[in-house]
Amino acid sequence: MKGVPVTAVAAYVRSKNAGPFRLTLDILFKSREVYDHVKETSQVTPSLVAQLYRIPPERITNFVFFDPGKAIKITMQRRTSSGSPADSDVYGAQQHAPLLAIQFDLPDHLV
Repeated sequence: MKGVPVTAVAAYVRSKNAGPFRLTLDILFKSREVYDHVKETSQVTPSLVAQLYRIPPERITNFVFFDPGKAIKITMQRRTSSGSPADSDVYGAQQHAPLLAIQFDLPDHLV
């Protein structure tokens, strides 16, 4: 098993608005085998995402493994509504950065 950065195994790590009060985060994997391993071993959880974003777990409203897209889809409440004076990212497109800290434990044959 190796600590492999998410950027090595994901085709995309992205974020975007899901309405004015929610944000959607996506990790789309390059390979079915890596996606299946990460899913089966519960290496990404709502608890981990809450920890990375320094938010209470209750702010994560959806956490889905989307098999057809080899993707993990996470929806969470935004800190402030999109476009409000306190908002620094109207489109929510720059909010995926904490996910880049994820490292996966993968068997050698998947690296």
